[in-house]
Amino acid sequence: MASSLTERDRLNERFSFWDNNGDGQIDRSDFEAEAREIIRSLNEDETSPRARAVLDSYTQMWDYLASKAGKSSLNAEEFAQVAEAEIISQGDAGFSRVLRPTIRAIVDLLDTDGDSRVSPDEFKRWLDAIGVQSDSAEIFQQIDTNGNGYLTVDELLAAVRDYHLGRSDVPLLGR
Repeated sequence: MASSLTERDRLNERFSFWDNNGDGQIDRSDFEAEAREIIRSLNEDETSPRARAVLDSYTQMWDYLASKAGKSSLNAEEFAQVAEAEIISQGDAGFSRVLRPTIRAIVDLLDTDGDSRVSPDEFKRWLDAIGVQSDSAEIFQQIDTNGNGYLTVDELLAAVRDYHLGRSDVPLLGR
């Protein structure tokens, strides 16, 4: 079980976001639908290598969680249990193992200039694509922990971790 109400609330929020068809269960098709929506929102051709990497990373994330739960679909409680066991309770290692490939694929999709990092303009495109209605410059500044004006996979991964642990209110994976 999540170690705090904030963590559980964030896991429930994530579950609701992933439950694309609203049936109270998440499965591989829900993860595929989210990846496709991100790809469409960023105006990427679904057959491009960058789009395929996003889709593949989402389905691999699902496959990992489903295999650990031993199920092909999960209700909210089952999702919270497997996310707690495989991500939250394992700290940086859990977040890195489960989420880094997806964040890496998203960075590559956003990275229009090919420098392997996310500029403020690229970051704004991301927030717009996932429907976060906040000041992108302020959020960017919070996440840019080294102050170099760019976001790396590590900084974005730390921001996602901090959100799910209740240390931040920036929902970088969408609401």
